[in-house]
Amino acid sequence: MTALRIGPLELAAPVVLAPMAGVTNAPFRSLCRRYGPGLVYVNEMVMAVALVYENAKTDHMVTFGEDEHPRSLQLYGSDPEFVGKAVRRICAAGRVDHLDLNFGCPAAKVTRRGGGAAVPLKRNLLRSILRAAVSGAEPYGIPVTCKFRIGLNDDLVTFLDTGRIAEQEGVAAIALHARTAEQHYSGTARWAAIGELKQAVTSIPVLGNGDIWEASDALAMMAETGCDGVVIGRGCLGRPWLFGDLAAAFAGKEIPPPPKLGEVLPVMAEHARLLVAHSGQHGVKEFRKHANWYMTGYPVGARSRQRLSMIGSLDELDDVLAGLDPALELPPGGQRITRGHSNGPIRVALPAGYLDHLEDETPPDDASVVALSGG
Repeated sequence: MTALRIGPLELAAPVVLAPMAGVTNAPFRSLCRRYGPGLVYVNEMVMAVALVYENAKTDHMVTFGEDEHPRSLQLYGSDPEFVGKAVRRICAAGRVDHLDLNFGCPAAKVTRRGGGAAVPLKRNLLRSILRAAVSGAEPYGIPVTCKFRIGLNDDLVTFLDTGRIAEQEGVAAIALHARTAEQHYSGTARWAAIGELKQAVTSIPVLGNGDIWEASDALAMMAETGCDGVVIGRGCLGRPWLFGDLAAAFAGKEIPPPPKLGEVLPVMAEHARLLVAHSGQHGVKEFRKHANWYMTGYPVGARSRQRLSMIGSLDELDDVLAGLDPALELPPGGQRITRGHSNGPIRVALPAGYLDHLEDETPPDDASVVALSGG
């Protein structure tokens, strides 16, 4: 399998870690890189406005390991001016090697402000944001990519428009989460849409995202859709070694079997300590959700799961882990148990009147791109 190129960046395998809020911070990415070096691991999403105003919490979120390359960050915003300012500021400071723009987040706190999955409905706004980001990053040689969904719902389908506009505005690669915002994380990803996007956008890489739980799923997605690479989201929660499996699969090597619990426990302990080093004592609380994901599928018992969901210190974590049977194995199918969000469908929150006058939006140059009506 040929390596994936994103602008000047060449990846060891066509694999990208999806940015996930509260998950893909520096500690988690460091574990993932250990198993799959040479890939792109995207930091969690940050607000462009917060970067411009130098918000201290946001600045801490933009933390990368000393040996981390490429340093990849996702931005979201609905104001082209602020997106452009944020891009220029962070590029001029030499803090990143790659920027991704979020046009797919379905969270109400994002879409009700016109951000995330709401942006592609406004084609002129989408184009302006992309143009501001690409022009802001270009002097520094930083590639800009973007990630989006099929559309708001089945009546407002935007992914082909979005992909074509991104291509026209100089974006280095695009990624499609093959669900609508209304689906949220329910149902199955519609891989056929990834294939449609690949056929419509030919000059830049098209990556697919959705329902990749095992390395074999990544190979299947690329074979089925013709996409140039995969973006890994929920499948790696509690399983940073998935990137090692993916690297092996794309290299034509044998995929390792799922680890026994005895191999998982030291990874958990290290992850928790990395979080504490990164976030202070709050890192213990942060680790609780990770502990649940690490244990998914292993028959450790309800009592141990409850204790892990309430740990208050690293010593307490060590005590719980010491009481678990290291010989426990993941049962058949355990890798495919859903981790993270699974709720949906949802009613997508939008600003008042946001859907008015969509017909006034300038269509892309290529008339073959599907209209907002879904036709």
